[in-house]
Amino acid sequence: MSLPIRNVAIIAHVDHGKTTLVDALLRQSGVFREGEEVPDCVMDSNDIERERGITILSKNTAVRYKETLINIVDTPGHADFGGEVERVLGMVDGCLLIVDANEGPMPQTRFVLKKALEKGLRPIVFVNKIDRDRADPHKAVDKVLDLFLELGADDDQCEFPYLFGSGLSGYAKKSLEDEGVDMKPLFEEILDHVPPPVGDPNKPLQLQVTTLDYSEYVGRIVIGRIHNGTIRVGQQAVLITESGALVKSKISKLMGFEGLKRIDIQESSAGNLVAVAGFADAYIGETITCPNDPQALPLIKVDEPTLQMTFSVNDSPFCGQEGTLVTSRQVRDRLMRELQTNVALRVEETESPDKFLVSGRGELHLGILIENMRREGYEFQVSQPQVIFREVGGRPCEPFECLVLDVPEEAVGGCIERLGQRKAEMQDMHVSSTGRTQIEFSVPARGLIGFRGEFMRLTRGAGIMNHSFLDYRPLGGEIVARRNGVLISFEEGTATTYSLKNAEDRGVFFITPGTKVYRGMIIGENNRDDDMELNICKSKQLTNHRASGGEELAQLQAPVDMSLERALEYIGQDELVEVTPKSIRLRKVSKKLVKR
Repeated sequence: MSLPIRNVAIIAHVDHGKTTLVDALLRQSGVFREGEEVPDCVMDSNDIERERGITILSKNTAVRYKETLINIVDTPGHADFGGEVERVLGMVDGCLLIVDANEGPMPQTRFVLKKALEKGLRPIVFVNKIDRDRADPHKAVDKVLDLFLELGADDDQCEFPYLFGSGLSGYAKKSLEDEGVDMKPLFEEILDHVPPPVGDPNKPLQLQVTTLDYSEYVGRIVIGRIHNGTIRVGQQAVLITESGALVKSKISKLMGFEGLKRIDIQESSAGNLVAVAGFADAYIGETITCPNDPQALPLIKVDEPTLQMTFSVNDSPFCGQEGTLVTSRQVRDRLMRELQTNVALRVEETESPDKFLVSGRGELHLGILIENMRREGYEFQVSQPQVIFREVGGRPCEPFECLVLDVPEEAVGGCIERLGQRKAEMQDMHVSSTGRTQIEFSVPARGLIGFRGEFMRLTRGAGIMNHSFLDYRPLGGEIVARRNGVLISFEEGTATTYSLKNAEDRGVFFITPGTKVYRGMIIGENNRDDDMELNICKSKQLTNHRASGGEELAQLQAPVDMSLERALEYIGQDELVEVTPKSIRLRKVSKKLVKR
């Protein structure tokens, strides 16, 4: 007899403790052996996820509590990875919304929660980090209720149960006065509040593909929920593709989830989440069904991309020195392979065989793809991100973002002024008891391109900035991007301390002595509005006379560290970011020299 099942997704804003809470549930459900060493954030298996402390790919695990199998889906908190959220919400019957006891719901909470409410899910709210300073759990609950009403939740959804606790300390409680012991109150709430899955095991098989994986031994593995019927190893089945075509195959391997592992099973029935091998060409949203009575489930609808950039073959003088995958065919094949699992991405070929137009949800979404490619050995160039305009009701429209800033009091005026220049409109302002101010804006997405670096300067690194896609609105007017000119290398060679020291009054540099440079490479930011070329490869001429103090080391200003995200935000329309496994370089598109 099969176990009772509960399928629940965990949704939250970035850094509100979602993955840490999953760690606590896994530990207390007996998944790990006594004395077994368990790393933190076990669900963040991707290197970039661990480095940045964010969830990028949705993942599922399963725990047992009181003879009930609880399938838990950990979803990304960042709106740029909304494609991951949208496709997995169809796998679950309930959701656990985590909010920070101090911050309350944030922009990306709004985005993910809206998707869950549209699916008809009834959330359980968990107010996390109540043991932190400045925590105000009851105020956080009030803010969540306001957000539910704002998003049009029905009466049933607004009557949400809520718990308080700490994922890091591993406890949950229904009242702040209760003693926090363990996660049992949360487990009990999941059993009581999340409905069992709906589905008839006696109907013809219907399984929707929501995630793709790959194994060297069995090939492509599809992961999804069985909506109806029963699936068995060796069973004949049909894949209904996006175009409606039928592709016959056989279930060669069937796996279920237990803890962090996949276990081989012989059969599973409606309501459960399983991994299936045997369909080499399956795509996300398609249906695996019975060959005698093929019935497709509705395709998964994902919001369209809002940002695009051009990926092109690296044609700089340093091409091929650091990467092994550099040809247009290799770059194209990698982008097409990404399309198989990244449902929110679009790739279009251009008139040039060396350039590809890649569209995504935001700078972070595209930045993660670029970072993954460079780690795999690819070498290429990308252009400045551009927003995607659309016609809505016959009018040209552009994407707008909901932007929330948390800034020190002295930076409020500067932030409001700069965002006003970028056509932002203030929606709300709240001053906390600690002296920090939270300001909410609606702003055109193009107004945010390049704003993060400016924001960090305005707040001296003490500000917090979060944003998520709002909707498409009529064009907000012309935005004049204000940025100083750049310093450009005049010739190819190696940067010297002598030249950099002599040119320090020209601006700030992005490079250090010993950096190899080429003609047209951007090496810094000018103090003035126009671009300027410099020869920073010139070395000091030696003589027979020793100058006084000549052996002292020259003290240079600290260079600006150009990370990938910062470079993408910084470049202008006539500039490119050169991406290699070892370096991030900025360069001009044209190789013509500017006037000195």
